[in-house]
Amino acid sequence: MLRLSEKYADRPPEELPMLFQKILQNAIRDWFRRSKVRSTWTTLFSSFSSKDEDEFDILETLAAEQASNVPVSPDDRLEQSQVVGAIEEAVERLPARQREAFLLRYWEDFDVAETASVMGCSEGSVKTHCSRAVSALSALLRAKGITLESIVAK
Repeated sequence: MLRLSEKYADRPPEELPMLFQKILQNAIRDWFRRSKVRSTWTTLFSSFSSKDEDEFDILETLAAEQASNVPVSPDDRLEQSQVVGAIEEAVERLPARQREAFLLRYWEDFDVAETASVMGCSEGSVKTHCSRAVSALSALLRAKGITLESIVAK
């Protein structure tokens, strides 16, 4: 909103909703590019849900070797960077609305109502976009051989 008011205050009011939407999309893209590895391990693990989805918690599943998730060996670092790259590529391949809903919900930690408000759609649409995004990401990552089991085994 600040960017809109600072740079486009002189525009006619009917142009403001589209400008705001474009500014928001660009801000999301920019933020995503700047913080490529932030929360990578915890935000996308929902796509690897287990059989008992209600009780699934990735933080309980992963054994914490240290206080952080930084790999110790060079092999682990290389593997982590390859997994992160595959995740980034998969997110970029999502359709725009699915990507936007996914990033707002899981990256920005917006709730369904906030996401619906930002995207200008119903809460049901947000849930649908997020569900489809998670399914697509899960399929794309599985096709590359990345599964929760392969990550936890490390």
